[in-house]
Amino acid sequence: MRETATNKIKVGLIGFGMAGRIFHGPFIQLVDGLELIRIRESREENIQIAHSRYPQAQITAQADDIMNDPAIDLVVVATPNTSHYSLAKQALLAGKHVVVEKPFTTTTQEADELIQLARQQNKILTVYHNRRWDSDFKTVQKVVNTGMLGNLVEYKAHFDRFRPTLKGNTWKEEDTPGSGIVFDLGSHLIDQALVLFGKPNEISADVRIQRPQSPVIDKFEAHLYYDQVTVTLSAGLLVRELSPRYTLHGDQGSFLKYGMDVQEKALNDGLLPHLAPDWGVEPESIWGHLNTEHKGLHFQGKIESETGHYRSFYENVYQAIVGEAPLAVTPEQARDVIRVVELITLSNAEKRRVAFG
Repeated sequence: MRETATNKIKVGLIGFGMAGRIFHGPFIQLVDGLELIRIRESREENIQIAHSRYPQAQITAQADDIMNDPAIDLVVVATPNTSHYSLAKQALLAGKHVVVEKPFTTTTQEADELIQLARQQNKILTVYHNRRWDSDFKTVQKVVNTGMLGNLVEYKAHFDRFRPTLKGNTWKEEDTPGSGIVFDLGSHLIDQALVLFGKPNEISADVRIQRPQSPVIDKFEAHLYYDQVTVTLSAGLLVRELSPRYTLHGDQGSFLKYGMDVQEKALNDGLLPHLAPDWGVEPESIWGHLNTEHKGLHFQGKIESETGHYRSFYENVYQAIVGEAPLAVTPEQARDVIRVVELITLSNAEKRRVAFG
């Protein structure tokens, strides 16, 4: 698996819409060992942005130009969900390492096929579960891992927005495989829960369309059952007054966190991480509130949020390719996210708890 560490890993980015432009390009650029040399994009407005930000990169209208370029070591698939499987498969067969935008695939069968192919090709395959590097989730991890709440019994995570009307002109609101809020926002929530607690014993869920004109699922609530902890994950698009983003209760205390990680808004506002020295630093106004009797010491008040940075994902990808570190996001973990999505759908359809197995 080891590459020559002194040479830059050449990267081809397929897709320069929101995912490629906002969430991938800026962070690939920040890693010294990676060099973005080709971008596949056909829309003129995105091509102009790509030329201005990455003048060293060639812009092409065909994904095959990236697949067939012998100089490219790593292919990043930042396209609609329905094409993740086919493009990742093509890249692996072409002898490339692959990063796939989340969700990994639309079925676990597709995910398993790609995992097996990556093993056969001896190539790195990973999925962009970037919200492991959100400031709020990193703070939650710290609270859980340091035992500040004692024995944890309840974990709730919300990912809500207020979008009463359809956005229009987006594949995310078309009735196609892999569309809807469970695949979209739910994938983030599920991945974070699996990172914290592993695979659940059972799952129950309620999934529905709340906006009458919506062709896709726009609300879900799922319960993941573990031996000691009940996990509730919820996302909706008709939430004008936000609940706590995270709510955790244990036998020694509670932790509540409002507000969203600041990186997405900064990126949408046109800010670039290499020009912002305080990137990923949350304002004190949205720091989490901790109330605990941990180790006999009572504390009640705000705790400073950890600093988030999506660059960490691509730093790890580089390190994994050159043999310096294991993958942070394994394809098996990303496959398990899709399995939970499938079981959420099954539980809702059959109106019962379902086993994870």
